[in-house]
Amino acid sequence: MSPRTPRTPRRPLLPTWLPIDPYILALLATVGLAALLPASGAAATVADGAATGAVALLFFLYGARLSTREALDGLKHWRLHGTVLACTFVVFPLLGLAARGLVPTVLTPDLYSGLLFLCLVPSTIQSSIAFTSIARGNVPAAICAGSFSSLAGILITPLLAALLLGHSAGGFSADSVVEIVLQLLVPFLAGQFLRRWVGGFLVRHKRTLGYVDRGSILLVVYTAFSEGMTRGVWHLVTPARLGLLLVVEAVLLAMMLGLTWYGAKRLGFGRGDRIAIQFAGSKKSLAAGLPMASVLFGAQASLAVLPLMLFHQMQLMVCAVIARRRARDPEAVEPAKANDGRVAVPAP
Repeated sequence: MSPRTPRTPRRPLLPTWLPIDPYILALLATVGLAALLPASGAAATVADGAATGAVALLFFLYGARLSTREALDGLKHWRLHGTVLACTFVVFPLLGLAARGLVPTVLTPDLYSGLLFLCLVPSTIQSSIAFTSIARGNVPAAICAGSFSSLAGILITPLLAALLLGHSAGGFSADSVVEIVLQLLVPFLAGQFLRRWVGGFLVRHKRTLGYVDRGSILLVVYTAFSEGMTRGVWHLVTPARLGLLLVVEAVLLAMMLGLTWYGAKRLGFGRGDRIAIQFAGSKKSLAAGLPMASVLFGAQASLAVLPLMLFHQMQLMVCAVIARRRARDPEAVEPAKANDGRVAVPAP
């Protein structure tokens, strides 16, 4: 394979006409099902218990998949990873706090809580890697940066939510802390501990487990939106408010894309590293955020995850365009180290 022409992934990240991500369609269909047939009574109890188990399973799989050796090796590039973490857990939250001035004229208090929560969740892994590969950036750095962000988010996101969201995130009593530890941290650590025994199985059944991941998240979404329907929280959101929320999120994404690209340049990073920083530092993980929201917000989770769902689709569409343009840059003549283009299609 020529070093000037990396292999194209089997399925393009997004076609040039930018359709809606199929998984977003599945999420929207789940929301529609919850609106038409919300779980209530005994069914709600069963769905809530199943969602709790699904969240624990998700974080167990996250822990079992994360290679401790790769994470430790990635620490050698600590400046890059520190920059991504600062963008994810410092710059994003500061911009979210600045958006407080938009309440109540532009955003309702509930939508603002969801927007601020969006700013607290970790970065993506799969889509950061895929976009970095397409743009001919530093793929190994993107892998480590996304992994570090996801790992740090298990601890940092709940702590930031407790500090910045306060009562909106369930009040954060001692019981809330115990629940977070039991549902998120303990399964993750169990996955890490059992990795040597289950790692081979996970690799052999990667495709099937991908459906388990996504199905678990759909269950969490159905449970959250069902509870929102039974409590009537959706009567508080109008189409005009949703339109304004999209505008706010577009501005937020544009600011982070600009800050990560030009800020990395000012810090002296090369082109490949700047690409990894831009794509890992400007995006948010739907897969990590949805389960966390179900634990943190309880009955208010449906409105809390709405901004994250919208931002996820927006970031995929915009970053797909940017990645293709980066790949055509004159500076992209020499492909980034270890980038052979064989990268999986991003998951949410």
